[in-house]
Amino acid sequence: MTIAHTLKSFLESEHVPYEVIPHRHTTTSLRTAGAAHIQASRLAKAVLLEEDLDHSHYRMAVVPASHRLRLADASRRLGRDVHLATEEDAAMLFADCEAGAIPALGTAYGVETLVEDSLLGHPDVYFEAGDHENLVRMSTPDFLRLLGDCPHGAIARPMV
Repeated sequence: MTIAHTLKSFLESEHVPYEVIPHRHTTTSLRTAGAAHIQASRLAKAVLLEEDLDHSHYRMAVVPASHRLRLADASRRLGRDVHLATEEDAAMLFADCEAGAIPALGTAYGVETLVEDSLLGHPDVYFEAGDHENLVRMSTPDFLRLLGDCPHGAIARPMV
């Protein structure tokens, strides 16, 4: 696989220029950044969340690979409590993606998205293409346009 079908269809329907960047097989976002020779702060990592009171209502938090999501801050920003979704939930929602390789473009899958502010300070952004061997690169303005009017804020902290 080079790019998940749902993601590719969405990008083509929105007429957004992008590039697929191949890299050696990796299993973590930090290793992916290293394999692709990019700064971990420019690699958008998707974290699937579930609302505490409304099971089966999912949100996606997008944070740099160099950061760790702060659930309390994400909950505050969303105005409701959330917790990490299960791998089974992710497999159901992102059926055309390999486990652990969810694209950080929730709108392509109908999942509302919340973005860490520090990710938006770069001219372009990279994210998983749906497998563990390819990234998508696009301009940050195009990425934001595809996310629509999604909330953003300081929801993660750098890993030490």
